[in-house]
Amino acid sequence: MKIVVQRALESKVLVSGQVVGEIDHGLVLLICFEKDDDKDCIEKSVNKILNLRIFEDENAKMNKSIIETGGKLLCVSQFTLSWNGKKGNRPSFDNSMKPTEANDLFMDLCEKFKEKKIEVQTGQFGEHMDLIIHNDGPVTFSMEF
Repeated sequence: MKIVVQRALESKVLVSGQVVGEIDHGLVLLICFEKDDDKDCIEKSVNKILNLRIFEDENAKMNKSIIETGGKLLCVSQFTLSWNGKKGNRPSFDNSMKPTEANDLFMDLCEKFKEKKIEVQTGQFGEHMDLIIHNDGPVTFSMEF
């Protein structure tokens, strides 16, 4: 499982020109499930992301988590993250999980965040999406679980 985490002032995702998910302050998560991923990686990723101290405190130091700041999540499926880029110029997504399985895990992941009392917005799995991210910092992290 690969996740790109971006701290955002506001962000939204559109499908066919219509907003389907939108947050103000929080994190945008670009999420890719790969062939060998399972539910174990979901629990690890939820705990890690919710406890990341990447929001500024009163001293302008990255010292607060999304929980402490009352932020929201915008979760977007991003299968293209499965390409490792080491060889060739035409991306291959052979390592991506099958769409139906990936969608199930994606929904499980979003539900785990909601169980932790975090507001979650999403894109639409499998659709062409326009993503508008107002990255704060910019602060961006790439994570693998």
